[in-house]
Amino acid sequence: AGLHFDELNKLRVLDPEVAQQTAQLREECRAFLDRIVEFQKIVGSLIELVDQLAKAAESEKMKAIGARNLLKSIAKQREAQEQQLQALIAEKKMQLERYRIEYETLCKIEADQNEFIDQFIFQK
Repeated sequence: AGLHFDELNKLRVLDPEVAQQTAQLREECRAFLDRIVEFQKIVGSLIELVDQLAKAAESEKMKAIGARNLLKSIAKQREAQEQQLQALIAEKKMQLERYRIEYETLCKIEADQNEFIDQFIFQK
């Protein structure tokens, strides 16, 4: 009739073997759930760690980009400074050339004047 007596002589609807399998399945399910909860904790801590590493990597990436941009700007500043110095050198060379020509002209004028003075003194 589907009624069974257990080891304590209590009336049961389920077969004792089925009841035992059900209890065993319940324990296995609890163990499985415990493992799932532990797995979720591990995965949660792993995700947190990966997020921290991602933030750290992003921070380092931004630092590297900033350093690279600073280096580029320094290089451009040096290039501009070099061009300014080259222009200044060219200007000073032209000024030197003008002074050299002026000096040569003044030397010729001095020589001419000395010659004129010498001729004037000899004529007296």
